Amino acid sequence: MAVNLQLVPAAAGKRLGAAVIDWLPPLAVLVVTFVLGFAGITRTRSGGFIIYDTASLVLFGSIGLGLTLVYLVAVMGMEARTGKTPGNLLMGIRSADNDGYAPGAGAVFLRGLITGAGILLALLAAVLVVVFTWFEAALLILAPLVLAGGVWAVLVVVSNTWDKNGTLRGWHDAAAKTLAFDVKAGRNPITTGGIQGPYSFAPMELPPVQQVLSPVAGANGPKVIDAQPAHTPVQHVPVSSPAGTPQVQQAQAPQAHVPQFQAPQQVPGIHVPEPRARQHHPDDDVDRTQVRPGAAAPAPVAVLRIRLDDGRDFQLDRSVLVGRNPVGQSGEQQAQLLAVDDPGRSISKTHLHLLTDGAGIWVTDRNSTNGSAVTTPDGHRTSLQPGVPAFVTPGSSVHFGDRTFYLGQA
Repeated sequence: MAVNLQLVPAAAGKRLGAAVIDWLPPLAVLVVTFVLGFAGITRTRSGGFIIYDTASLVLFGSIGLGLTLVYLVAVMGMEARTGKTPGNLLMGIRSADNDGYAPGAGAVFLRGLITGAGILLALLAAVLVVVFTWFEAALLILAPLVLAGGVWAVLVVVSNTWDKNGTLRGWHDAAAKTLAFDVKAGRNPITTGGIQGPYSFAPMELPPVQQVLSPVAGANGPKVIDAQPAHTPVQHVPVSSPAGTPQVQQAQAPQAHVPQFQAPQQVPGIHVPEPRARQHHPDDDVDRTQVRPGAAAPAPVAVLRIRLDDGRDFQLDRSVLVGRNPVGQSGEQQAQLLAVDDPGRSISKTHLHLLTDGAGIWVTDRNSTNGSAVTTPDGHRTSLQPGVPAFVTPGSSVHFGDRTFYLGQA
């Protein structure tokens, strides 16, 4: 794993320790119940034949197998949703899928099937022994099969030792497409945004957003003038001449105030272009005291941000993809990728597409599994149709899977 991802593959020793801890309870139950079952077997002679009474073995064996099955289902369900098992918790490791999220029931079942293949064969042999009542050969058949199954299980668990890709995968991991990470020595990907982590798309703390006036826009944009009359009237003020004859003195019209452009301050994280040479513009042929038809003062551009329900805040680019591990389609390689942590896997890999548009955003559900919805500031909730863009204004909340983000302006 790359150093900047802060991920540490689980060592073979820790994986074996976790497996032993997970296997001990069911093995102990099976050993105890089968020993009790075999101890209760009785035999009688009838007509020169030996008849075995296997009722106790069937009873205690069924109890042991039932308890083992319940335990395995509970542990597999726990690992499928969270990557945890009793052994993983004690050894500080977690199971995950290729993307670094909870592995899922299918992958966990396949890993367990490959690991316990030898044990399962031994149990099958035991059942056949009971069915056909070959008790004299029971121990001779069962003991080596159990031993071989145990050796196979250990080899599978520690097989990541021979993995050429940095001890990352064992044989069962390669088949089930899973990974195992040491969360004591490194990051837990399941709770921190998967393999890529939360830092792959935006910094956790953004600098304060400030409005920056571009010199290029100021040179070519609409002209801004003071709210003064187009032509200042000439004032006639009577004055007295030395001879006493009234004369008219023309008062000079006040000069129109021309706003001076000030160079913007350099803001961290925002690139301010260098001023370009002044070029001729059609407005240069218009009297500076006249307003060109249709011209108006430029309105400040709103900076849109979203705040996730876990408190993280992000400034939106023009195009944004949201999901567990979003990937752009053809033509969307430049989209901002916003990966959202979702241990419950309620969010699709690419769940939403956001497109900023002036005073709001267009939100499109990318045919997600669990759907999306929008709640407006007045509390009205509307479900999004897959593939149909919906315009969302600031103050609204967007729900996707089990997660939510709030749309606002900086």
